[in-house]
Amino acid sequence: MAGCCSTTPKFDGQSRGFRRVLIIVLLLNAAMFVVEMGAGLAAGSMALKADALDFLGDSVTYALTLAVIGQALAWRARAAIFKGLSLGALGLWVLGATVWRVFVEGNPEPLVMGSVGLLACAVNVAAALLLLRYRDGDSNVRSVWLCSRNDAIGNLAVILAAVGVALSGSQWPDLAVAALLAGLFLQSSARILSQASEELRSLRTLPQPGE
Repeated sequence: MAGCCSTTPKFDGQSRGFRRVLIIVLLLNAAMFVVEMGAGLAAGSMALKADALDFLGDSVTYALTLAVIGQALAWRARAAIFKGLSLGALGLWVLGATVWRVFVEGNPEPLVMGSVGLLACAVNVAAALLLLRYRDGDSNVRSVWLCSRNDAIGNLAVILAAVGVALSGSQWPDLAVAALLAGLFLQSSARILSQASEELRSLRTLPQPGE
């Protein structure tokens, strides 16, 4: 990843403004997980359920980020690795659930998908804009930006899926979006893990006390 090997210290989250923004987006994501999962279950939409789980994963990510702010780089990098692995596991679950859904009859309800998708999109665009200035921080901070970016993209995709379901009368647009979201989760997981691993390797090359 570009910039991973730079010796310039990256922003580590130690600012009151960043903490305040992080708390705001944490509360927004936790609330939207409840709303969107309920809507996904009611509408029978895999795309909504996948996006709801992304909200849950982001809430955990933001809480963990807050917990390790101010800790040594090793701890922040390990926290980022945990978040990257969790995001990867989420992506694999969504892929598996989507494949399973292919064999289940019944189309999702496009009106619920679209309306909830619009609400979630508004929340996520606001969160992404709040976090935009912190997108180039260390792996712990960057993971927050990637999660928010994923959410905004995911909600736009859910809205498009709702339109596709309404026009086609088929579940395939919903399933396709769920699969695309899973791929986005896996890509972000790989980027977080790559940067965090590079940070841990850089610590091993630093001179130790007394050397």
